Amino acid sequence: MLPAPFIQANTDGRLHSAAEVSVSPLNRGFLYGDAIYEVWRTYGKVIFAWDQHWARLERSAAALYFPTLPSAATMLAEIRRTASAYRDVTGYADELYIRLQLARGEGAIGLDPALAEAVHFVIMVQPCPKLTDVQLEGGQTLSVAQKLRRNPVEALNPAWKTGNYLNNLLCLREAKLRGADEAVILNQAGEITEAAVCNLGFVRDGVVVTPPLSAGILAGVTRGLLLSDIAARVGVPVREETIRPEALGGMEEAFLLSTTKDLQPVGAIDGHLYKTGPQTVTRRLKSAFGDYAGEQATRWALERMV
Repeated sequence: MLPAPFIQANTDGRLHSAAEVSVSPLNRGFLYGDAIYEVWRTYGKVIFAWDQHWARLERSAAALYFPTLPSAATMLAEIRRTASAYRDVTGYADELYIRLQLARGEGAIGLDPALAEAVHFVIMVQPCPKLTDVQLEGGQTLSVAQKLRRNPVEALNPAWKTGNYLNNLLCLREAKLRGADEAVILNQAGEITEAAVCNLGFVRDGVVVTPPLSAGILAGVTRGLLLSDIAARVGVPVREETIRPEALGGMEEAFLLSTTKDLQPVGAIDGHLYKTGPQTVTRRLKSAFGDYAGEQATRWALERMV
């Protein structure tokens, strides 16, 4: 077996390989999934959408009644240290994936959050995944999860980016067993929400449509930028609307939205085939997103270069 690729970690300020043990068994993130996290990536070696991700981290922390978080400036400095260490160890000079997890802390075993002592953090840095030519040209294959539905907003809101991912994981496993790359998850009303690790978008009659936040989805940063800026740059109308599985056959294109993938084309969902390639609306949007990311990299080069 080949050794796992090196991942640089930083646990509460201590730099080390992610292969080393660094978290106590009493850490509530380990015991109960009592944790929140965010993922950033770089464009032009500059951390992208720092403010949007940090604001979402704060919303997740407030929803889980977390104690006071480290400041954004403190975490940014630690992330830059971690990224620098990764580049020093590996010599890697391309774009990075950056994951920050904050757990409520350590304390006696028990569900009561008051048993925790303080917030602990772990940062991990590795190469940002790249789309292959096959993925870009042919798109991913998705399958609608049949056995499980999205956990409802009234139970554990999918808008909170927490350490509780069993719902997504099991839906993805079901899709993988059917030979798909990703899952399409329905809510309790049978409406399309999102994929296991991405938001979803579709193109119908030249208009981009995406499920609303009220369907029970994560408020994805890439999705938000598509709605607020990117679609307008290429003159594509975009709207949020309820989408049911029976509407999939009427869509012309489909795509995934996430921080690490930006816009990734979907070629098929359970036998429904979608257009992919250079002449699609999806490709125009992806190109516009790349332009936007480049502009942001130039703007924040001094403060957020890693």
